[in-house]
Amino acid sequence: MVSTLKDKKIVEIAEKTLSKYKLCDHCLGRLFAKVEHGFTNEERGEKLRKNLKQYRKIEIKNCWLCSGLFSEIQHFADIISEHLNDYEFETFLVGSRTDEEILDREQELLEFADPDYSEPIKAELNREIGKILEKESDKTVDFENPNIMAVIDTSFDVVDLQIKPLYIYGRYNKYKRDIPQTRWFCRVCHGKGCRKCNYTGKMYETSVGELIARRVLDKTMGDGESFHGCGREDIDVCMLGNGRPFVLEIKNPKIRSLDLDQLEEEINSYAKGKIKVNDLHFSSKIEIARIKSADFKKLYRVTFSGEKAINKEKLKKVVQTLRGKTISQFTPSRVARRRANIVRNRKIYNLNIELIDGATATLTIETQSGTYIKELISGDDGRTRPSISEMIEVPCKVTELDVIEIKGE
Repeated sequence: MVSTLKDKKIVEIAEKTLSKYKLCDHCLGRLFAKVEHGFTNEERGEKLRKNLKQYRKIEIKNCWLCSGLFSEIQHFADIISEHLNDYEFETFLVGSRTDEEILDREQELLEFADPDYSEPIKAELNREIGKILEKESDKTVDFENPNIMAVIDTSFDVVDLQIKPLYIYGRYNKYKRDIPQTRWFCRVCHGKGCRKCNYTGKMYETSVGELIARRVLDKTMGDGESFHGCGREDIDVCMLGNGRPFVLEIKNPKIRSLDLDQLEEEINSYAKGKIKVNDLHFSSKIEIARIKSADFKKLYRVTFSGEKAINKEKLKKVVQTLRGKTISQFTPSRVARRRANIVRNRKIYNLNIELIDGATATLTIETQSGTYIKELISGDDGRTRPSISEMIEVPCKVTELDVIEIKGE
């Protein structure tokens, strides 16, 4: 049977409590927040007091528990609203920090009464403030995934805003060979700025992520960004074809409504000749995890040169042998300081010869994600086996490498 505010047990608990503690209707009603839906805690308190008759209404400012806190609900809502003025949002959530003395008194009261029917004082504070803000701002409370969470310290009237990042998915092409995907901090000063890096804090003037983010930061008035790519190409490798998937994360954005078609045009105009973006659309944190863990096949075009002329028939035989073969790659020497020293097994799905001209050859190679193409060609002193250099018996090195397609997206 569902309990009501007239049940004998409920009335007894209320009478026992009021005989010892002077509580406003908010704090009395909150002791029975789970009894009878459709009422505010203040309304529950009023009904209980009427049922008991002999107990007079206690003004909020004289309440033993909240000490007038619930008379400041509108004040707290006004403070939060002022802090939200600079931000564009559709959903929000209110949180609160309350004086420790009030929380200690709440604990004492619950131990004396019965905690089974109650809810925390913070829950009521947050809800009542939220109701006012919903009405005044025409925005919606969202408990699962709000654009903004506003946490107010009720002792000091201080508001802390927790802004949900803005996520934008897209694909990028990179046309210049001296641009890293993300910012590389100077190895000497680690980003602080020194003579070695001309006080930029960076090893390279710009990066793919910075070129894309600059216009987005301007539009959103965000205060920072993180660039999440689906893998990465080396600095000297171009990203052609359909582009590499990425998610740009903008931190603390003030503006969330963007014309992504226009933004795409602006980025491509600003970064012309260096990079190009396409397929921009709003995304989520979940998509970052998806593209980071995805195992997309990659199609490369690689040009390499040998120490002597390359035998056409030998290379044709090697290409046929490597199709469908799994190779073993110990961490390349060039990245050993940044990667764990382990053996990675990677599948070579397909190879085709585009050109053989004396000591130079060009291949297209379709591989499993994470394959080190330069080492597949050179062998990296035996760290990659088998390698094309080993199989054609001519030491070779890559002179030009492009990613021409990322498949499966």
